[in-house]
Amino acid sequence: MAVEFKAVVKEDGKGIFHLFPGLCKGCGLCIEKCPVDTIAWSKELGVFGTPTVEPGHGKPCIACKMCQLVCPDCAIVIEKVKKEDK
Repeated sequence: MAVEFKAVVKEDGKGIFHLFPGLCKGCGLCIEKCPVDTIAWSKELGVFGTPTVEPGHGKPCIACKMCQLVCPDCAIVIEKVKKEDK
């Protein structure tokens, strides 16, 4: 039986935050390292029965990808919001 990993996606500021709850163990490293404090605990529980994280709690995301870099489980992927041509 295959396990499907589906991302929870939320656009916040300059970033599009992809969180894979099936990979997040709730360690909180991303919360500690976010320079704008946009990441906080979610009310949703992850695969280990611990809270997962979500963006949108502090200042808008600056898409620095620090949370993605420190996540030991590769549960976060940050995409930069593309600017529309004017």
